[in-house]
Amino acid sequence: MKLHDFSDGETIRRQRNLTTNQRKNDITTQEGVIVNSFCKPECNFDEICDSLIISDNVRAPKELKDRHITQEKSLLPISGIALGVMGAITGLTYFISRSTKNLAKTDKKQVLPTLTRHVALNEETHQAIYRMVRNPNRQTILAGSGVLALTATAFMGKTFFDGFKEVWVRKKEADIQKNLQEKLIEVEARTFGGKMQIIRNMLSERTAEFDKTLNFGHTPELKKRENNKNYFLLGALTFAGIIGLGFLSIKNLTRGKQYLEEGSRALKNTVPEIIEKSTKETMNEDREILKNLFTALGTPKKYIKEHLQNLNWSKADIKDFEEELLTSTARVERALGGDGTDKPTYYSHVDDYRAHLYNYLLDTDNKQFKQLFFGIAGLSAAGYAGKLAGDAIKEVQVKKYNAQTELELQKRLVSTELRNFKAKKDAAINPLVEEFYKQQKEGKSKEELKVIADNILYEIKNGAPFVYS
Repeated sequence: MKLHDFSDGETIRRQRNLTTNQRKNDITTQEGVIVNSFCKPECNFDEICDSLIISDNVRAPKELKDRHITQEKSLLPISGIALGVMGAITGLTYFISRSTKNLAKTDKKQVLPTLTRHVALNEETHQAIYRMVRNPNRQTILAGSGVLALTATAFMGKTFFDGFKEVWVRKKEADIQKNLQEKLIEVEARTFGGKMQIIRNMLSERTAEFDKTLNFGHTPELKKRENNKNYFLLGALTFAGIIGLGFLSIKNLTRGKQYLEEGSRALKNTVPEIIEKSTKETMNEDREILKNLFTALGTPKKYIKEHLQNLNWSKADIKDFEEELLTSTARVERALGGDGTDKPTYYSHVDDYRAHLYNYLLDTDNKQFKQLFFGIAGLSAAGYAGKLAGDAIKEVQVKKYNAQTELELQKRLVSTELRNFKAKKDAAINPLVEEFYKQQKEGKSKEELKVIADNILYEIKNGAPFVYS
């Protein structure tokens, strides 16, 4: 049986910064403390109720009887997934069949254009290999081999310096953790001393209280637990706020819709004005304006056809513009989209320092290629080295600041942890004290009450929550 208790703030802090062996020894120590604390002297049967402070009628928690057990039918999810996947595939095949059937009935203006597949060679090594395959000659093979050799050299250099950086950062991290552990000694000493002082204070107060009760028959008035009745009011206000904000949101959306309708009406009024004033000389400019207006308005085809007939253009120009507006798709320019057939096309857009080595090896007589390569490659190497050094220094500084922040946090948490410890102690002891005074009212003898008081004091000294040293 494991006796670990990691809910204690002091334990959490210590466990977080220990090595595996230290953590194991720490857990063993905690187990020993707990076991030793509960090795109490044996009591005879007549005194067992008073020794263990057993009440006559204590109900078990109602949660103990709650049994929410869901028995899953393990085959149903598997069957459901299988049927669902097959159903999705069947639906997809139906969709394909339906699309094929509708293709013959679709207006040619609405048929999607053919699509050219562009294959990008944005990696310099890919571009070099493509050229060696496409045009294997002395220059392309020499340039490609040089690019591959530089790639391997850069990779190994990057691996070495990345490893060197990680080793250096880890060493600094170990030093930072060592310094943090040294500084946490004072914090843990304050926490430990505070907990022990709380126990001594509770023992002192309860001893005086029990002594007064046993010698003078005084029964103090116990504090009643307060019930917070503001939850209902808070819930009602929250619900009212939700209703009010929802109403305001709907109102804002309605107002926004009105603004959109007003703007749409204003745009529609400009269409007849532009059409009326458009001439042969302003046709190109008016085409773009009208195209943008019809797109923004989302007007139906009938509306477009009716207004285009009023243009002062030639019938051929009007027909051409009408087809342009009513066609569902547009074709990409040949320079960008290829010839429009379903054939792959290759292009290379490289942003890589190795591209300059490739260019230099293709034409070694051009000294500017050489200078460009060494300049950009040198700048890239210096930039990476600077970034690596900057990252390493940044990581170490961040770890230092994190350690300092951790130390300051733990110092600030001392008072919080002590209040937490005191609250838990009170939660464990107060019911026992209430039982003591209940037994007093029921007429137990002074000797029997003394046994109960002794055990309460023993529980304050050795009971949970525990103080590990």
